[in-house]
Amino acid sequence: MRDYGFKEGIMTSVVDEDVEFLPMMSFDEDEEGLKAEVPDVLPILPLRNTVLFPGVVLPITVGRDKTIKAVADTFRGKKLIGVLAQRDADNEDPELEHLYPVGTVARIVKQLRMPDGSTTIIIQGKGRFTAGEVVTTDPYLQTKATLLKESELPDETSFEAIISSIRDLANDIIQQSPNIPSEAAIVLKNIDSPAFLIHFVASNLQIGVVEKQQLLEAPGLQQRAEGVLKFLQSELKMLELKNQIQDRVKMDIDKQQREYFLSQQLKQIQEELGGSPGEAEISRFMDRANRKKWNAKVREAFDKEIEKLRRIHPNAAEYSVITNYIDLL
Repeated sequence: MRDYGFKEGIMTSVVDEDVEFLPMMSFDEDEEGLKAEVPDVLPILPLRNTVLFPGVVLPITVGRDKTIKAVADTFRGKKLIGVLAQRDADNEDPELEHLYPVGTVARIVKQLRMPDGSTTIIIQGKGRFTAGEVVTTDPYLQTKATLLKESELPDETSFEAIISSIRDLANDIIQQSPNIPSEAAIVLKNIDSPAFLIHFVASNLQIGVVEKQQLLEAPGLQQRAEGVLKFLQSELKMLELKNQIQDRVKMDIDKQQREYFLSQQLKQIQEELGGSPGEAEISRFMDRANRKKWNAKVREAFDKEIEKLRRIHPNAAEYSVITNYIDLL
């Protein structure tokens, strides 16, 4: 199996501590084979701050005693574990009612002991399931589990169009985001499975747990794909707006810097030539202005015109226009 990392907005995913995750590529899971493999009762791994999708791989730092025990037993027995997202990420000891009912059956690919004594596991989603009644909470939460089957596609032509749109929009986001390496486009190109493409992109969407959970709970691939497409459209629109604002701000800053640079150059030239040719007239205007009782708006207009006057030569056509306007003030 080839593994790929899609680095669009690395998310934070924790059981007890913050860790980064990198969704990775997987082949489609055979539903019948998985159904035979999933037991009637599963140990539960509470997950906060993100949602695990089928095919996606997450490294997770495990800190709670119950979770460490569940992980150790599952990994030792080469069994499967049920991953459910927490409704409240701050809950340190969640019970079943504190978890979303639909989650993902996962396999623990690797277990690592870290130098600080913590445990990090790498899990891979296999298929969606619904958690049923609690079987036991000692030494950790275990519930009955029902594997969810994907509903049939209502319209294959429409589904193919949605998948194509997801690819296009994801590529647009990659192209327009300065934080995403261009290699991410290659990752998308190498995903052949429509189901995994949906789950892969869903994992990388810049949305909250509630929205991701809604996608996971969608009864069929087409509904899930439509949801992913909607969020992608929103994300692209936000990215385009952000880029427009940044470009506009950059242009304003560049203009200000350019004007300041030219102004400083002009001042230096004037100093070397013994002062500005129009300095006497500017001084006269300033003296008159200091005797006026203007409101702030008129004073601001006057100062603006004086600055213009300082930057142009008295022989310039615009010079007389500005002086006439100042006289009117």
